[in-house]
Amino acid sequence: MTAMSPSHLPEPVALPRHAFDRRMCIAANRWGARHAVGLFFSIISRLGDGVFWYALMLALALIDGRRGLEAAAHMAVTGLVALGLYRVLKRWTRRPRPFRTCPGVIAHVPPLDEFSFPSGHTLQAVGFTIVALAWYPLLAPLLLTFTALVAASRVILGLHYPSDVLAAILVGSGLGALSLWLVHSAPQLLG
Repeated sequence: MTAMSPSHLPEPVALPRHAFDRRMCIAANRWGARHAVGLFFSIISRLGDGVFWYALMLALALIDGRRGLEAAAHMAVTGLVALGLYRVLKRWTRRPRPFRTCPGVIAHVPPLDEFSFPSGHTLQAVGFTIVALAWYPLLAPLLLTFTALVAASRVILGLHYPSDVLAAILVGSGLGALSLWLVHSAPQLLG
């Protein structure tokens, strides 16, 4: 596990509404500096890059035949839309990552891209989880736990502010719900 030091950007003025966000980020990041904690959340974050979700989609397709393949395809399409959506949002908001602007926060793993808002890992995890649970509700303990850990990892590892994660939860929930609505309404809309 490597740590990235903050760049030498000027310190932005902390508005009162951002002060709590920054304090929470610093506290979580300090907790992540403990070797075992940092290592655990680095692994969770790496799995959240896609490995866990691709393995789940493959397992569903292999174990449950056509139904599993339909569920995996539904997850994949939702994931592609989420990917495009969070990339647009990041380019639009251009919020610097906390390790770049918040003294005391270090990145325990390298980021996948430059900007912080929203958390793409969290957005994807929430969207995938909502779709997967609509198909397989018995997976709730596994998927909800993993998604919560992915969301926490982003702040603990110094890559996101808590507000980035909360926004991603809202966007991912909306995307997952819209995806379910479209899949269930499509036959009625087309017929």
